[in-house]
Amino acid sequence: MDVLYRLQRATASEVQEQLPGEPNYSTVRAQLRVLEEKGHIVHEELGPRYVYAPTIPRDAARVSALRHLVDTFFEGSPEKVVAALLGGEVSKVSSEELNNVAQLIEKARKGEQ
Repeated sequence: MDVLYRLQRATASEVQEQLPGEPNYSTVRAQLRVLEEKGHIVHEELGPRYVYAPTIPRDAARVSALRHLVDTFFEGSPEKVVAALLGGEVSKVSSEELNNVAQLIEKARKGEQ
């Protein structure tokens, strides 16, 4: 999906070229087919080629994916997500990022009142 959001429209070959490693062409086509079956992308036929494009804006897809991630791996708890992001060796959070998060939390608190 990231490749399609970046390119806006692409053939399976163009998607394959943008992916890390050396994915098999038929694997890329199969994944595109699954994404299309789920309604995430559509295709149009241009001669012998299919050209794929996302069906929803990136921001909407991001929110949906994040909601699914939080529900699936963190029992629906934003607190558990933040704890996972801030703890351990998985990610190093800079002082600037912590300040930005603190500002977001403060804005959220003001919005509740």
